[in-house]
Amino acid sequence: MRYSAVRGTVALALLLGICLGAVASEEPVRVLATTTIVGDVVRVVAGDRVALRVLLPTDADPHAFQPTPADAAAIADADLIVLSGAGLEEELEALLRGATGRLVDLSERVALRPVSSAGVEGEDRHHGWDPHVWFDPTNVMVWASSLEAALGELDPENSQVYSANAAAYREALGSLDLWIWDQVARVPRAKRRLVSDHRSFDYFAARYGFEVVGTVFPGRSTLAEPSAQEMARLIEGIRALEVAAIFVGTTANPALAEAIAADTGTAVVRLYTGSLSDESGPAATYLEMMRHNVTAIVEALAR
Repeated sequence: MRYSAVRGTVALALLLGICLGAVASEEPVRVLATTTIVGDVVRVVAGDRVALRVLLPTDADPHAFQPTPADAAAIADADLIVLSGAGLEEELEALLRGATGRLVDLSERVALRPVSSAGVEGEDRHHGWDPHVWFDPTNVMVWASSLEAALGELDPENSQVYSANAAAYREALGSLDLWIWDQVARVPRAKRRLVSDHRSFDYFAARYGFEVVGTVFPGRSTLAEPSAQEMARLIEGIRALEVAAIFVGTTANPALAEAIAADTGTAVVRLYTGSLSDESGPAATYLEMMRHNVTAIVEALAR
């Protein structure tokens, strides 16, 4: 009887171990995305197969975000960390690259553009390059493929789900691209001139035939302050080229752009550039953000 009892106890322990192991294997992959835009792309490709956390809140400037201890703990706890890359999360790079989870830089496979103000071709991929790659939907197709591969390797049981989601999303991005071409055709070529708060529209301009003629803040981020000479040149250029609008992201302070607009008679148009809106807003997803932005750009310049 004693032997039977021991044998039963061992069998029960083994059964519990097997059950616990099954539960552990079914736990979702913990994914941390840096920005709301990255988080939305992860959400589309991963579906409900992962536990997703987005680090930056809505309307946070990714160029200037400072992590809290709670953010550092979330990074340390993640199985997969997904960042936009190309230097966008510069303030977070040391923390992100020191994490134990797998790191996916979505811009690693994107053909990056050098920042015009830096213009140094020999710099590495994280300095001197324009990180705003998502303004060209074909780059986000690359993002989807990178996520498909990373999630499939980390969670092979659901790899077919990730592949199907990524394929459907690439198709939706292709439709978005065609829609943008159709919309920008309404803007005369002589008016396809962009002035923005910082250098964020080069990928959009290169894809759809626009010219970036000036920025309020020099360079690729909102952190640099313009000099008096730079301000004077911008105002002079806006007047000479008869620029219709200054496009300012929701994550940027519009005060300086509004002062320039008042001085030059241009309009200030707010766009979603570094962050999506909340769920009730007009840019709750990447696809909605691009449609909202393109509609606003076309309406401002096609007059």
